Amino acid sequence: MSGHERFHPRNEEKFFELERRLGLNLPFSDDIGALLRPADIGPLRLPNRLVVHPMEGADAGPEGAPSELTLRRYARFAAGGSSLLWLEAAAVVPEGRSNPRQLLITRRNLDGWKRLADETRLAAETAMGRNHRTALILQLTHSGRFSRPDGAPRPVIARHHPLLDRLAGVESAHPLITDAELDRLSEAHAAAAGLSAEAGFDGVDVKSCHGYLAAELLAASDRSSSRYGGPYENRTRWLKETLRRIRSENPRLLVACRLNAYDGPGAPAGFGCRDSDEGRMEDLNEPIRLARELEAEGVSVLSITVGIPALHPHIGRPFDRPARGASLPDEHPLAGVARHIAVTAAIQKTVPDLPLIGAGYSWLRQFVPPVASGAVREGLATLVGLGRGALAYPEWVRDLMDKGKIDPRRVCTACSKCSELLRAGGPAGCVVRDKEPYAALYKTLRRSLRRTDRMERRNRRGSRGEAGTTPDRPAKKETARP
Repeated sequence: MSGHERFHPRNEEKFFELERRLGLNLPFSDDIGALLRPADIGPLRLPNRLVVHPMEGADAGPEGAPSELTLRRYARFAAGGSSLLWLEAAAVVPEGRSNPRQLLITRRNLDGWKRLADETRLAAETAMGRNHRTALILQLTHSGRFSRPDGAPRPVIARHHPLLDRLAGVESAHPLITDAELDRLSEAHAAAAGLSAEAGFDGVDVKSCHGYLAAELLAASDRSSSRYGGPYENRTRWLKETLRRIRSENPRLLVACRLNAYDGPGAPAGFGCRDSDEGRMEDLNEPIRLARELEAEGVSVLSITVGIPALHPHIGRPFDRPARGASLPDEHPLAGVARHIAVTAAIQKTVPDLPLIGAGYSWLRQFVPPVASGAVREGLATLVGLGRGALAYPEWVRDLMDKGKIDPRRVCTACSKCSELLRAGGPAGCVVRDKEPYAALYKTLRRSLRRTDRMERRNRRGSRGEAGTTPDRPAKKETARP
């Protein structure tokens, strides 16, 4: 497999040449009709199969309510034509916020959430017509080891992880969250779900991905003497009980989950991983089993993702350029896209009646529609979502509907500047395609980014050499490509 390189194919012929060179076989269809057909998730009929995935904006007000910038972002998404907006992570308790500007849903700020739901739907109706009803799912979360509610690290961990502990400055004696505390947190998720229903959302997601608290429990095989650790039944118990509680207390609310199916390389073993001579590889037996059980629990839709960005950002978000202070992987980005598609496909084939949303497509630029259409046509996913791609080009679905294609001059460039803004404390958005206001914010935050770079370089140097890891290679200057 060739190493990392930037995107360069300008037409289908060049795309297929790249695919053959890498030994890949991605789905592909020039007929994008499959993407524009309706789809059902639970009781909802979606007008098309295209989704906006959750991307934290770090632009909430001081008490966690959506700000004017938050409202602007979701109005743009809604007017862009996507059928489902999977809204970004909202903390269920103040101490679980990943930064002081992360969204937080409470009784006190509920009017702000009602305004967000109402104005988002109005933007969709104004742009797309009354027959286009955009569904809204709110992602509920506790940031776990990545909690920084006041800007300083306040980690809450379910297990110790040598690499992540070092990166987050977690000492070996740092206590694990107790079962009693996890029970209270389950109650907090259910309460937040009730507020979400009052605010007008169609559904909620219990965020179980990317190394946050619920996802960490799924991999907590070394968490001893706990109802929520050790064997598979215990590791998955908290998620299933929390989803069950939400459904019981809010029977009209659609219940969803954004699920990590493969935590990626690292030590100790993560969810969806196995040991091999090449390091930690995908082992989807447990994720497939969990998907079946979640379907039986009444979950209406799963959004499948991979990777822990704090360890290996490229696993979850194939990029051209890494975020400042990060490094280039040896893997080609198209191989990362192919992994996303293959992992989702393996699960979708075992639960054909449960809608799954595929991720990882943004790097494809103008080839998103044909690859996504191929995946839907072949039954590899029911729906397809974009995160970074939607930040850059929120109108891409409307253009696809009206013109049959998207504009390659408006697509995401996979430059990682949105991630840099988030790492620096946000607000986060597309610096390249949405220059007002994000380009100015990016310049203002450069000094903070440089400080973050220095700190993360020190942490990364300290984390190298750990058994079972496959460290990325240092970033280097690349030759410009056409």
